[in-house]
Amino acid sequence: MAGLGGGYSGSRGDKGLSMPLVETIRLAWADPDLRSRIQFVLLMFAVFALGVHIPVPIPGIDSSSVVDRLKGLPAFDYLNTFGGGALKKVSIFSLGLNPYITASIIMQVLTNAFPTWKKELQEGGEYARKQQNKRTRFLTLFLCIFQGWGLLKLLGPAMPATATWVTTVTIVTFWTAGAMFMLWLGEQISEKGIGNGTSLLIFAGIILSLPNTVEGLGRGLKDGAIQWWSIVLVLAIFLAVTWLVVYFTTAQRRIPVQHMRRMVGTKMMGGQTSYLPFPVNSVGVIPIIFAVALLGIPSQLALMVGPTTPVGNFLQTAGLYLHPALSFPEGLIGIVLYTAMIFFFSYFWTAIQFNVEDISNNLKRGNSYIPGVRPGKQTKEFLDGVISRITVVGALFIAFVAILQYLSPSLTGVNARYVSMIGGTSLLILVSVALETMRQIEANLLMKQYGQ
Repeated sequence: MAGLGGGYSGSRGDKGLSMPLVETIRLAWADPDLRSRIQFVLLMFAVFALGVHIPVPIPGIDSSSVVDRLKGLPAFDYLNTFGGGALKKVSIFSLGLNPYITASIIMQVLTNAFPTWKKELQEGGEYARKQQNKRTRFLTLFLCIFQGWGLLKLLGPAMPATATWVTTVTIVTFWTAGAMFMLWLGEQISEKGIGNGTSLLIFAGIILSLPNTVEGLGRGLKDGAIQWWSIVLVLAIFLAVTWLVVYFTTAQRRIPVQHMRRMVGTKMMGGQTSYLPFPVNSVGVIPIIFAVALLGIPSQLALMVGPTTPVGNFLQTAGLYLHPALSFPEGLIGIVLYTAMIFFFSYFWTAIQFNVEDISNNLKRGNSYIPGVRPGKQTKEFLDGVISRITVVGALFIAFVAILQYLSPSLTGVNARYVSMIGGTSLLILVSVALETMRQIEANLLMKQYGQ
């Protein structure tokens, strides 16, 4: 999850990679150790791509009915894109990493909600981290079973009439095993490859979904359903938004910190000036994931209990009003709620990530201070104000990119299915993961240069 939620918070204070992209890749490929790590990541991508195309053994299932059924779920495109199209294919990877992402978010929230858990994790070292990972895996396993059963309920009429409880247990078992295998793949990438394994697998899933998007655009252009100028406009908006995402992902507010001079033995230490880097987009895509998950609950429950029942009809109507769209009034209500949730979770997640009281106390203990600001309470209030202001900017940026995917069909005249990459979670993840992975490659190269 670090790769999903993290903006750049390193100590270099730069606003991007210090080496050109092509040069970084060339040097990395020339280094035997980095080359083997990159090759391992590519191998794991190939295993993931193979698993996406392995269907769950459900004899007699109607794949077209599956897609029609799941289209009623607002989060269908979101989940299908993250999984590389596995959900649409009813693959063994249909659940993807969604159970693990949900479990990780829940565990992070619970850790910050319970002071004893937080203290244990901070002071327990490697053992405490292993225990936390174990709890996360158990919760992931439970969510796999729960979400697998829910997905089967959603399929409904698409399931063969001869399906029994044995078939249900078998399918849920396959889906659970697939999700846990994907988690294992992510861990192997983090350990033996380069970058955050979970984030890179989501990155790979989005990349696998791109050919279908390009094919759809080409087919629409050939059939005359899409005009050539619409394609040009889609590409122009995509490039402009990509630049915007890169800019805000690497943007920082740097607070100067003065270190006081002090005697250490016979040497005078300190006296330098450094910076506290606060990323503008420190929360990444977490607010969007939270908002989409909450707004999609009524529609998902409606499909599970059946939209023809009174409860299902009520939930379906509520889901229609909660789903962001340009329709009036229900879609606009959804957009307003979507934006409000993005702001709320941006502040919530920033409060979890940055404890200004701890930062202030650490500066005071280290005989450091912010020029023009008194140590202690005044430093805490100053940092709190700075973080609050940059969180507003970051939340505005996230909300703009998230809502753009609902505005882009009207702007370009192209079906929403083919322009979802213009905005939203997918583009944020692609750019954020690519930048973070390149930074790690560059950091490895710099360490090797210093070691020579």
